[in-house]
Amino acid sequence: MKLQLQDIPRVKNITQEDFIKHYYKPQKPVVLEQFIEDWPAVSKWNLDYIKTIAGDKTVPLYDDRPVDYKDGFNEPHAKMNLGDYVDLLKKEPTRYRIFLWNILKEVPQLQKDFSYPKLGLKFLKGLPMLFFGGEDSYTFMHYDIDLANIFHFHFEGKKEIILFNQDQSKYLYKVPHSLITREDIDFSNPDFNQWPALQYAKGFKTQLNHGEVLYMPEGYWHYMKYVTPGFSMSLRTIAKRPKNLSKALYNIFIMRHFDNLMRRLRGQRWIDWKNDQAIVKTNGYIKNL
Repeated sequence: MKLQLQDIPRVKNITQEDFIKHYYKPQKPVVLEQFIEDWPAVSKWNLDYIKTIAGDKTVPLYDDRPVDYKDGFNEPHAKMNLGDYVDLLKKEPTRYRIFLWNILKEVPQLQKDFSYPKLGLKFLKGLPMLFFGGEDSYTFMHYDIDLANIFHFHFEGKKEIILFNQDQSKYLYKVPHSLITREDIDFSNPDFNQWPALQYAKGFKTQLNHGEVLYMPEGYWHYMKYVTPGFSMSLRTIAKRPKNLSKALYNIFIMRHFDNLMRRLRGQRWIDWKNDQAIVKTNGYIKNL
């Protein structure tokens, strides 16, 4: 048995009108294969170039260890010079990833290598973020705290991606008061005996190559696995749908602070309770189908 995943549509290029009509308004994902061919980044950006231009920068690193009550919100597990990290990526598989690294702040000159897509959307220009990963490293299934529309630009190598709309949350073992599913689910090869609700989830899949762009609609769940060492950049626009915008505001101003408070008050018992509730609520839902 496999997850019910359909291939994300792919187009070579797209006009603003077609993007708005066929993907943005209906909130459907799409891969743009040759949309940024005029960017200097397409010919320049690879691991060696990033090492040359920013190798002395200290970067936050994350791995796939389970959430611990001592961890703060998005707190890194380690730090390393970017040059040493690139050497590690090229030497051997590693679980360490760079997550949400703001290139505008850290390496302003990289901004000269890309431009903001003219697709009729207003991008948050202070938040271009880079993500790096080694062979077989992956992110847990999650959605972004602000439920933004995300444009994900991939560079060097290949990356596998699985997406689910928010309406599939009831099948995904979502952990309450958080933005993730159960971390012990392997979405690249799930155990349906252990996680039976996943058989009902309907999502999307694709593999991104160098220079390709994935549009992820507001609040989409995403799981990303690096087939080879590589990196990506995300640009985002604010959620426009009232339901998603209100949920984003709740996440930012209430949910994350409540979760941090409960970690301090209850410690690991809070994390364990949330993980248990993910199973109780999800399996309870499918029993009523």
